[in-house]
Amino acid sequence: MFDVAILWDWIAFSVRWLHVITAMAWIGASFYFIALDLMLKPSDTLPEGASGEEWEVHGGGFYHTIKYMVAPSQMPEHLTWHKWQSYSTWLSGAALMMIIYWVGGEIFLLDPTKADLSLWQGILISGGSLTIGWLAYDQMCKSKLSEHPTLLMLLLFIILVTMSWGYNQIFTGRAALLHLGAFTATIMTANVFFQIMPNQRIVVADLMAGRTPDAKYGKIAKVRSTHNNYLTLPVVFLMLSNHYPLSFGTEYAWIIASLIFLTGVTIRHYFNTMHKTGKGPHWTWAVTVLLMILIAWLSTANTWDGDYDALEARELTEHEQQFASAAGFEEAYNVVLGNCSMCHTREPAFSETMFWAPKSIYLETEADIARNAQQIYLQAGASHAMPPPNAISTMTDKNRRTIIAWYRNATGG
Repeated sequence: MFDVAILWDWIAFSVRWLHVITAMAWIGASFYFIALDLMLKPSDTLPEGASGEEWEVHGGGFYHTIKYMVAPSQMPEHLTWHKWQSYSTWLSGAALMMIIYWVGGEIFLLDPTKADLSLWQGILISGGSLTIGWLAYDQMCKSKLSEHPTLLMLLLFIILVTMSWGYNQIFTGRAALLHLGAFTATIMTANVFFQIMPNQRIVVADLMAGRTPDAKYGKIAKVRSTHNNYLTLPVVFLMLSNHYPLSFGTEYAWIIASLIFLTGVTIRHYFNTMHKTGKGPHWTWAVTVLLMILIAWLSTANTWDGDYDALEARELTEHEQQFASAAGFEEAYNVVLGNCSMCHTREPAFSETMFWAPKSIYLETEADIARNAQQIYLQAGASHAMPPPNAISTMTDKNRRTIIAWYRNATGG
C-alpha cells in the first residue's frame, strides 16, 4: 500500500538529493573562483585594467583567464553569472528543512524535555531566527566594523556560538545543528543575493552606460565572498551531522558545533595560502587535528542520569497521544521493546563500541515509541531496514505487520 508516509519520505529523499547536487555545484564554483583569484599572476602583456592572469590545463585543453580588478573597458557580448548555484542550494535546503523539521516537527524539531513549545512556536523560532541572523550580520558589515575585517570575523563567530547554544536549549540535538547550518547558509546566500550580485549589476550598468565603475562595489563583494569561503566547510559538517549522534547527541554539542567553525578557518587558511604562494602553512593541520581531538573528547560526555521514572511520568504530547491511544499500540510496543530497544536506549549495552543510540533515537518508553511512530513504521514496517541483519533480534514478518497495523490505525491509513 502506497500511503502518505511513504510518499512523503520519497519527497524528502528527492529534495535532499537535489540539495546535495546544487550544494556540490555551489561549493565547487566557490572553491574554484577563490583558488583562481589567489593564483592570478601579473604580466607585462596584460590589457589595460587587468590585474592578473592564470593559465590552466584540464580535460585535454588549455584555459587562459584574465581578471579585471574593476571592469574591462567595454561590456563583453557574453557574460556568465554565477548565482543560481547558491540560490538553488538555499531554496532546496529551505524546502528540505520545512519537510523534515516543520511538517515533521513533532518528531524532529521539538524536544519536550528541553522546552514546552507548540509546533507553531517552534516553526516561528526556526524561520524567524534565520531572518534575524542575516539582518544582524548585514548591519555589522555595513557599519564601521567593515574597516576591521578581523574584528568583524570575531563578532560573527560570537554570533554563531550564541546561536549554537540557543538552538540547543530548545530544539532536538539534530535540529539544533541543522538549524545552525541553515543559519549560516542563509547568511552566505543572502550575501550573494543582496550584496554580491547587486554590486556586480551596478558595475555592469556603468559599463553599458559608458561610465567608469567605482572600485568600491568590487571590494564590498570581495569581503562577503571571503566570508562565504570560510563558512563553507562548517556548513557542510553541520548538514552531515544529523547522521552522527556523537556530534549532536551530547551535552556539549553546541561547543562541538562552535569548534567546527574554527576548523573551517584553519583548513581554508591552509588552502588559500597555498593557492596564493604555492606553499601552505602546515601548522594549520596541527591545529585542526587538535581541535578534532577536543571535539571527539567532548562527544563522550554522556549526561544521562538514569531517571527513567521522570521519563515515564512525563505527560504525552498531543502527537504522542495519537499513537499511544491507537488500537494495536500495546502489541507494537512489545515488538519494539523486544527488537529495537537494545540499541535504541539511553544507556546502550548491546555493543562495546556503541556509545549512543543510532541517530539518538530512543525507543524505551511509551512516549518514545509513540513519538517515533512514523520512523518505526518506515524502518521496521514498510521496509526491512531495521533491525540490521546481524542484530540479535526476533523480528518476524508477523511483527512487522503488527507495526504496520498499529501505525495505520493511528493515521487512518
